[in-house]
Amino acid sequence: MSEELTAVGWDAIDQALRQVYGEQEPMHYGTMIPYSLGGQDPLDGISAYKSETPIPHWHFVTYGFSELYEKEFDNQEYSGYGFELTFRLVRNENEEEPPAWALNLLQNMGRYVFNSGNVFRAGDYLDANGPICLDADTQLTALAFTYDPQLAEINTPNGKMEFIQMVGISEDELEAMQTWNTLGVLEAGIEQIPSYITDLTRNSLLQNQEVVAAVEHGMEEDGSNTGFLFVDQLAWEIGKKGWLNKQSNVIQLGAKQAEVISKLLRGRILKDKNLSLVGQQITIQFKADSQVGYREDGQEITISLNRAAVEELSQKLVPQESQFTVSSLAGVSFQILKTHIKNQEGAVVKTIG
Repeated sequence: MSEELTAVGWDAIDQALRQVYGEQEPMHYGTMIPYSLGGQDPLDGISAYKSETPIPHWHFVTYGFSELYEKEFDNQEYSGYGFELTFRLVRNENEEEPPAWALNLLQNMGRYVFNSGNVFRAGDYLDANGPICLDADTQLTALAFTYDPQLAEINTPNGKMEFIQMVGISEDELEAMQTWNTLGVLEAGIEQIPSYITDLTRNSLLQNQEVVAAVEHGMEEDGSNTGFLFVDQLAWEIGKKGWLNKQSNVIQLGAKQAEVISKLLRGRILKDKNLSLVGQQITIQFKADSQVGYREDGQEITISLNRAAVEELSQKLVPQESQFTVSSLAGVSFQILKTHIKNQEGAVVKTIG
């Protein structure tokens, strides 16, 4: 009873949802063993509401990213991580219970945040490196994050929080978001995905020429909002200097991300914005400069490029195994390595490059 009385954050979320769904009783999926006590699921619970507009769908809402009970975080302005996730999924005719995979996906998002400390904000994206619903025949292999169209930011006794909606997206939509911006691409495709409802059976938004034109115009006008790109295959190999050869350090990149890095260089450096590639052991920052060169500072490498060097490098960054140099960049070469995409069992299911 005392726990119910002190669940002030939980009550605030329920109150926001009552303003949308009235007295509808959602299907609620709670966690038996708390994550802090060794349980498998980090979120305290997930509610699923039936919504009929603009099309029949499930509306999932999480409980656990914000502070549901007493105040524990030092930051007094925000409740916990400052958000809860929502997810809208097409509801099939006569479907009385939401699919379990969607609940598992939301719990996986909880594991990601709780283990990494990284939070989700509107405009973020996340590559799932495979179907968001395992074994499904779907083009949706990544996630984008935007504001829930019905749930505004709320103030709770533990601080303010917002409802961030997760949206299933395709590989080419992800690339468009990386090379322009997430919210721009979603807005351009709103007629195809009303209320940003995820539909596993839909085709890519980029099959619509109006969306393509909007993305291309946005990239040209605004450049890219992606200042940091996490790269699985990223390394800096220090070259060896001998009697007959000059020292040449090597930047190694995976073929999977070569093409998007090519576009990002144009969308960032040509707009006088920096681009940082972040790997597990090294960070490589590209910056605009009239003088081409590089600088080493521990685990951070800075590459300075002018317009001509950006044009040359972006043309050579293709998803194909290769090694090359940029004519004006002395002491550095680039190597594109094959990327092996693996399933959950660790078996290679696709090779790029």
